[in-house]
Parts: sequence; structure tokens; C-alpha cells
Amino acid sequence: MGEAAGSATDRVLTVPNLISFVRIATIPLFVALIVDPDTTKAGLIVFGVVAATDWVDGAVARATGQVSELGKVLDPVADRLAIAAGLIALVVRGAFPLWAALLILVRDVAILIAGLVLLRSRGARIEVRYLGKVATFALMLSIGFIAWGTLGFAFAPAALACGWSFYVVGIVEYYVTAALYAGDLRRAWTSPARSAGASVDVLGSGADGIERNGSQ
Repeated sequence: MGEAAGSATDRVLTVPNLISFVRIATIPLFVALIVDPDTTKAGLIVFGVVAATDWVDGAVARATGQVSELGKVLDPVADRLAIAAGLIALVVRGAFPLWAALLILVRDVAILIAGLVLLRSRGARIEVRYLGKVATFALMLSIGFIAWGTLGFAFAPAALACGWSFYVVGIVEYYVTAALYAGDLRRAWTSPARSAGASVDVLGSGADGIERNGSQ
């Protein structure tokens, strides 16, 4: 979500946050359905719905003026959790290649660890970039399509063609975004750390993507 921190609230109970919570709550459901051969198709459909609603929480937040600090974290967390859970379930089910899953998961883990270290050490958070959201959406679609085709469901060849097309585009965007995040991390790390109690300050929101928070 690319809003400035100054426009965000501390509210927890908002419609966008509820949507994110619902998306997270569906994760155990589609994982359980996917790993069971008798319900894999239903699990893929639920996963597809979660993937298709990737943009909804952020769009609702902007449209209704309900952008919140929690939402800025919850939205990407919902995306990352859904992708990781779906990939692990599908690899276990034999419906998605391990190498393709690792390309996604390794990048996510690296960004997560770097972000946590930055937050603890410098009191800064890296804002989610729009390209990252586009890449995530493409990859979530690709995962569903590839699994659908691999398992031989209806229109399997078309699903595989669409899935691998989305995957190639999405994974390139994913690593381009990772390089941009690396630049954000470097700038945040070399900038002076905020003192305790400092007010929130966005450094180049939408440009360098670094948000600084004082320790509360």
C-alpha cells in the first residue's frame, strides 16, 4: 500500500483489515483441502479466490479512507502467508515443482528477515511497492493454474500455458522488486536512526519506500 504514513490511522477494526483477516483465516481451509486428493480441486478453487482478492483489501482501504498502520502490515502478510501455505501444500500434493516454489519462498524469507532486522535495529519499515503487489498477484494466479494443469483437471494444457506465462512474468517482477527493496534497505540502514519517542516520518514515500517510526 503506497499511502503516506501521515494519512494512516491506528484503527484496528476496519473493513480492509477484516478482509485481510478473512483471507488469512481461509489458509488452513485451502491447505487441508489441497493435501487431500479427494478435495484438491475444491482447495484450488478456494486458493484461487484468495489469490483473486489479493488487491481488494488495499483498494477498499484507499477508496474508503480506512488506511491503517495495521493494514499496511496485515495486507502483505496475508499475501505472503497465502503464497507460502499454498506452495507447501501443493508441493506436498505433487502438484507444483519444488524448484519453482523455492524461487518464491527463498526470496520471501530473505526479504522478511531483512525487514525484521531493519525494524529492530533502525526503527524503520520498508513500504510495499506497487510492482511487488503486481508480482504477487501474478504468482498467486500462476500457482493455481500450474497446479490445476499438473493435476490434469479440465483444460489442463491451457491452464499450464497460462500458469507458466504468469510465473515467468511474476518471478521476474518479484526479483526486480527485491532489488528495489535492497536499495530501500541500504538507504534506511545508512540513514540516522530515530530516537525514542520520535514522530513518524516518511522518507520519500512512493519513491524510496522507507518509513521511519520512533520507538513507542
